[in-house]
Amino acid sequence: MPPPAADKTGGLRVSAAEAASAGGRGAPAGASPRAAEMANPEVVISSCSSHEEENRCSFNQPTAVSELLLLEDQMRRKLKFFFMNPCEKFWARGRKPWKLTIQILKIAMVTIQLVIFGLSNQMVVAFKEENTLSFKHLFLKGYVDQMDDTYAVYTQSDVYDQITFAVNQYLQLRNISVGNHAYDKKGTKQSAMAICQYFYKQGNICPGNDTFDIDPEIETECFFVVPDEPFSIGTLEENKLNLKLDFQRLLTVELQFKLKAINLQTVRHHELPDCYDFTLTITFNNMAHSGRIKISLNNDVSIRECEDWHVSGSIQKNTHYLMIFDAFVILTCLASLVLCLRSVIKGFQLRQEFVQFFLLHYKKEVSVSDQMEFVNGWYIMIIISDMLTISGSILKMEIQAKSLTSYDVCSILLGTSTMLVWLGVIRYLSFFQKYNLLILTLQAALPSVIRFCCCAAMIYLGYCFCGWIVLGPYHEKFRSLNRVSECLFSLINGDDMFATFAKMQQKSYLVWLFSRVYLYSFISLFIYMILSLFIAVITDTYETIKHYQQDGFPETELRMFISECKDLPNSGKYKLENDHPVSIFCCCKK
Repeated sequence: MPPPAADKTGGLRVSAAEAASAGGRGAPAGASPRAAEMANPEVVISSCSSHEEENRCSFNQPTAVSELLLLEDQMRRKLKFFFMNPCEKFWARGRKPWKLTIQILKIAMVTIQLVIFGLSNQMVVAFKEENTLSFKHLFLKGYVDQMDDTYAVYTQSDVYDQITFAVNQYLQLRNISVGNHAYDKKGTKQSAMAICQYFYKQGNICPGNDTFDIDPEIETECFFVVPDEPFSIGTLEENKLNLKLDFQRLLTVELQFKLKAINLQTVRHHELPDCYDFTLTITFNNMAHSGRIKISLNNDVSIRECEDWHVSGSIQKNTHYLMIFDAFVILTCLASLVLCLRSVIKGFQLRQEFVQFFLLHYKKEVSVSDQMEFVNGWYIMIIISDMLTISGSILKMEIQAKSLTSYDVCSILLGTSTMLVWLGVIRYLSFFQKYNLLILTLQAALPSVIRFCCCAAMIYLGYCFCGWIVLGPYHEKFRSLNRVSECLFSLINGDDMFATFAKMQQKSYLVWLFSRVYLYSFISLFIYMILSLFIAVITDTYETIKHYQQDGFPETELRMFISECKDLPNSGKYKLENDHPVSIFCCCKK
């Protein structure tokens, strides 16, 4: 046999076959040529320059090859252990599935926390809405439910009547309201109602002569009505407010005042009542100068802790128990956050180690797709959910302590975190082949779906802009871009089709004909073509994944490298020197 060839550095290059015979093993039988090449790379051995070192070199050559094969074997075993599921890791090293246990515990605790907060928030929302509806009936003359968009006046006397009615109701609030409403106080005095009118500085409008002279600068005039002070506004037929409106220049009239109330219904649910401040604004909108003045009532609510309160019973203890439970939720999420963060860091460290190993021994760079397998997206999602849960729980404790009243922010944090917690459990179901089909299909179809949606969005936006500019003046569902988008999305899902066709005004035959072509083409294009293609993309991916599960997934270089390790999880070769004995009481059994 010819001697080994010398490389440019003066070393001896040992072939794959020689390395296999020296190391005692090579690539497994039936392995691919690439696997054999990766299992037995060429090894560079330093040359002997003198006869005295010949014996030493003969001794070092198989030792170096064996060391390299040992490093490869260790790297394969380390990678295989990293990609094991929790039960396989228990079999391999006796490692308890703490992350799985904490995630199951988190599902129960976070869900209970969300339900408790949801019931409390439901009472807050109901109290706000019912008070707003009560104020509309109290201060708007002739108001009927569900007429917010159509509530308006058309004559000057009706405007004065409405203003006089609202002021009169405000002054007689104690005698007419069935709720526990009261005036806001500034020091020892009751807060006043501000009556302000906004109008153009100069305006001389003559529609009959097609002429106008206007100064668009806006001026404001206000006066105040205080409940404590004697003030008579007379009957509704009289106007003693000293209010005179120039309807040609008038833009808006605003009546603004503050009221207070206490939400006592929380006592029945063993919660401390909150004190509410209502800032009410009644607006008479004449900006269009169309002969129709729209009237609206806006209620800005702020919640705060009551200054002096006393409740008999166990409400205070119940609040303490809830805060203790929230503290346990925070501790559980902190433990989950630390464990998942440690796993993510270990994944990055192992990725860097594998990249360096591959570059050093195979002179190749690891592909981006293989490197991304070390980044566990499920752990990142769990970390985000833990951070949201911790923030929401702290905010919830502040709300229960009446230090803060940010119900909306807390709802967003807890709602989003609970959704992510439930989604995170799918990661553990994905270890089973029957449950993993959905996850693999979503992962594989996601890039194609995003590209498809980007193309479909261009067509969708084109129809939105076209419908808004052409049909907007003739159809109420196309008056704004937001409403156009909602209408078209409903049409894609087959909702409200006939009403959309029927409500089209026929004032212009050309526009009516255009609307028919527009709607028929949009429905046909999106329902029969784009939506069908969208379903076909996902269906094709589903069939591909199903085929892969039966015949095997395509091998990547990372998976080919790991597949050379044939050691089973329960072989005992994955144990470290400091591993503790396996407990027979663990849920994962061999």
